[in-house]
Amino acid sequence: MQATIPCNLVKLVKFLQCRGISIAVRTCSSSVGNPVKQECPPQTPPYLTLHGQWPSTDRAAFLTGMTVLPNFITEAEEQSLLDEIEPYLRRMRYEFDHWDDAIHGYRETERKHWFPANRAIFDRVKQLAFAGETLPYIHVLDLTAEGVIKPHVDSVRYCGTTIAGLSLLSDSVMRLVRTNDEEQTNADYRQIFASNREDKYWSDVLLARRSLYIMKDIARYKFTHEILAGQDSVFKERHVDKGRRISIICRNDP
Repeated sequence: MQATIPCNLVKLVKFLQCRGISIAVRTCSSSVGNPVKQECPPQTPPYLTLHGQWPSTDRAAFLTGMTVLPNFITEAEEQSLLDEIEPYLRRMRYEFDHWDDAIHGYRETERKHWFPANRAIFDRVKQLAFAGETLPYIHVLDLTAEGVIKPHVDSVRYCGTTIAGLSLLSDSVMRLVRTNDEEQTNADYRQIFASNREDKYWSDVLLARRSLYIMKDIARYKFTHEILAGQDSVFKERHVDKGRRISIICRNDP
């Protein structure tokens, strides 16, 4: 019996192949007379590591909901984006406090209108990461080399099921820690700081320069995410030299 590959996986595989990135797709089948539909346990991709004791259901849902596409944009496309946003960012000061204490050492803005070549990049993001429309304003977040994004869950007031971000200028490590429903429903500002980490399970994700990350569903709602500070920026026992980092983030409707 021929195994069926989901449509979104086909799109992802084709995109990676166009970029010259090979990817192995596994299919599972039953060896008994009457074929029985069988789920493959998802493989851990090379761009993330899992820590702690993961329940199998959360592990499978997280690996589906957290994706990183390396080299999603070219060097020329990265420069084109920087040429558009840098003149505006240079007029802004870096901030060291935030309304919910989530970010330190940052400046940010939103843009609705983009140069045509850059708009074409976001059209690719939209086609690959979102099932429907995205919010018209695209978030630009500029983090100093010393800046950090603390553990938080983005408010459901501002974005829906999916967040997709381009990483410019620097590699970095994102950490996602499973949080419980009581923490999730914090009425003040949904700001969660991971405590008692030995009782939790989490993932470290390498966000390489010029990659696109897509965070959706359980990864978006049930895990805090943070960008690790320079001294803590380690992936697979290798220090990741985080410099100044700009992320350009698309979201869908709440």
